[in-house]
Formats: sequence, structure tokens, C-alpha cells
Amino acid sequence: MARSRRPLSPLDRADLERLALRYVERFATTRARLAAYLERKIRERGWAGEAAPETAALAERMAELGYVDDRAFAEARAGAMARRGLGARRVSEALRHAGVDGEDAAALAPDVEARAGASALAFARRKRIGPYARDPADRPLREKQLAAMLRAGHPIGLARAIVHMAPGEDVDFLIVSERD
Repeated sequence: MARSRRPLSPLDRADLERLALRYVERFATTRARLAAYLERKIRERGWAGEAAPETAALAERMAELGYVDDRAFAEARAGAMARRGLGARRVSEALRHAGVDGEDAAALAPDVEARAGASALAFARRKRIGPYARDPADRPLREKQLAAMLRAGHPIGLARAIVHMAPGEDVDFLIVSERD
């Protein structure tokens, strides 16, 4: 016997606020992502309120209350991506996709650029490229490795330098001090 699901009732303002609170309780998010989530819920369930739903205003209110912080979200996301070995281009695209506006993203750009060498080396270590390879790579393999580093968002000059390094070569000259 299949149980039929009863359709959910349309949302009103109180329901929308409860959904927003539940979402920010469970996930680190941005104002844009929260607004998109609420709009999706309205599309799925419908709207029973008298006035049009103001999802952007509700997301802004959550930010004013401190439940949503775009800058903190961007810092955490950029740090995690850098530790995984992703470059500045991939980080900036991910932040743009998450709805982090220009001011917050621009504030993080110098920090992301400062970690470019360490991030590229983390990627090379994970993928066993250049100084972290077991054996020297032939030209077709180096081209594949270079393409992988470029897709990861690293600048071509830095990617080339790492790919062309011999296995076991010293990498200290690529790491810029993160304390500066």
C-alpha cells in the first residue's frame, strides 16, 4: 500500500522566517544563498501571504542580527580552498557563485594571492606533480599536469615552474611567508 503525501500548505511570513532561521542554524551561508533558498521554497510550496515575499529583506535582516556573515563565510571558504590547493581564480569564482559581493571578495584577494605558492604546492603534493612526483614526467604527462594546475586556478607561470621541477627538488623558494 502506497501512502500518498498530503501537499504542504503555502508559506506565509512566519513560515518563511522559521525556514530562514532553520537554514542559518544548519549552514554557513551568504545573504544571496539564503535569499535563493527562500525563493526556491516559495516556488515549491507557494505563497499565502498578502504582500509579495521579500526574501532579500529577510536575508538582510538575518545579516543584521549576525546570523549571516558574508565576510566570515568568504574567509572560511577561501581558506579551505587554499588548503585543498585551489588557486586564486577558482577561489574568486566560488565566492562569486556563492553570492559574496565585490567588497568582501576584494578584501580577501590580497590574502589569497599571498598564499598562491603554498596553495599551488599543496595541489602539486596531492596530485604528485613536479617535486612531489616519484619519477620525472615526460612531455605529455607534464602537459596534463600543467592543464590540471590551470584548471585548479593557478597562474600559468607558477604552474609551469612547479610542473618542470625535478622530483625531490627544493620548493622553499616558492613559498612566500604567510606571516608577512
